[in-house]
Amino acid sequence: MQPYELFIGLRYTRAKRRNHFISFISLISMMGIGLGVMALIVVLSVMNGFQKEIRARILGVTPHLQVIGDGQLDGWKKVLKTVEAHPEIRAAAPYVNGQGMLSLGENVEGVMVRGILPDAEQKLTGVGDKMKKGALNDLKAGEFGIVLGTDLARAMGTHIGDSVLLITPQGQFTPAGMLPRLKQFHVVGIFEIGMSPYDNALALIHLNDAQKLYRLGNAVTGISGSLHNLDLAPQVAFELGKSVPMDTYITDWTRQNANYFAVVAMEKKMMFIILSLIVLVAAFNIVSTLVMAVTDKQADIAILRTLGASPKSIMQIFMVQGMLIGLIGMGLGVLGGVLLALNIGTIVPFIENLFGVHFLAKEFYYISELPSDLQKGDVIVVASMSFFISLFATLYPSWRASKTQPAEALRYE
Repeated sequence: MQPYELFIGLRYTRAKRRNHFISFISLISMMGIGLGVMALIVVLSVMNGFQKEIRARILGVTPHLQVIGDGQLDGWKKVLKTVEAHPEIRAAAPYVNGQGMLSLGENVEGVMVRGILPDAEQKLTGVGDKMKKGALNDLKAGEFGIVLGTDLARAMGTHIGDSVLLITPQGQFTPAGMLPRLKQFHVVGIFEIGMSPYDNALALIHLNDAQKLYRLGNAVTGISGSLHNLDLAPQVAFELGKSVPMDTYITDWTRQNANYFAVVAMEKKMMFIILSLIVLVAAFNIVSTLVMAVTDKQADIAILRTLGASPKSIMQIFMVQGMLIGLIGMGLGVLGGVLLALNIGTIVPFIENLFGVHFLAKEFYYISELPSDLQKGDVIVVASMSFFISLFATLYPSWRASKTQPAEALRYE
């Protein structure tokens, strides 16, 4: 048999003729907690989706880990073997980084030039899967081919097969003075990462061509590496730092893109705090509901006290009533939030088509679709937070009920 505190608390939750208003406020409290919990789950899932999507796009062209030489890396083959020997390294390859300017007719654009080995680059970043035209393997040593980002190619007005002039800042001395070094390249491919810093300003060429262009001889800029578990990048970088030469510097994707992820993490925390206010407002309604219920049940409380109920039992009765409101609201919010987060990819396009709007236009945003990544941990945190807020909201009214004096309560009955 259930404890009588629980039984009476559940009875008080149901409406009677004289306390419909109290039940109405209880319903409003449940709805408020449910909406707050649902909003929190959906917003956190969307923030997780943005973080996951941004990370995927960044790592679609950025290696997980890089060993960079001081200016240039001469003994790179030995360093490459050291990097490849680490058990967490999935693939590694040399690369050359440099700056330059592309020129075609009257169009001139500044670019970041990256010399790569096409086969190895596919294992490192998967940029070959982002090709819109041509193929990454069309970069052949000695043929001076170049692969451009979509926005860069559009700005230059170039297409597959066109020739562009690459100008490097490392010049050469002539009787006429310092002249920049020029080399003609043929466009063999166009890629699209989906982030303007790369689509606007990145050009890929073959590693051997980059070594000739920047006069590095057999040296490279550094070694790129990809990991089986990218979350271990800082740890792997620390471990490799003990094995590579002293004149090298190791960085990983978490350092290179720290600003992106710091902003997303901060926004997620702020949204959590702001939307938690909805649950707090609903919790104030629970306080109001219980205060009115305690006032309405003064005679009942006095009778229970005269029958031997302890102040603790009276307190538990009203805590049950308040907790039931919180639990029902939390359950509805979790159910609604999970369903909405899992189906947001269908619901948002439906709303856009219904009203003829587009929330994330491709012209202004890196990500044009609303992503969602529902995480079990977020649901547990939100549900626990709403539970404890509801619990704390019941303490004061329940304490007041427990302090009711039977003689005072029954004096005018």
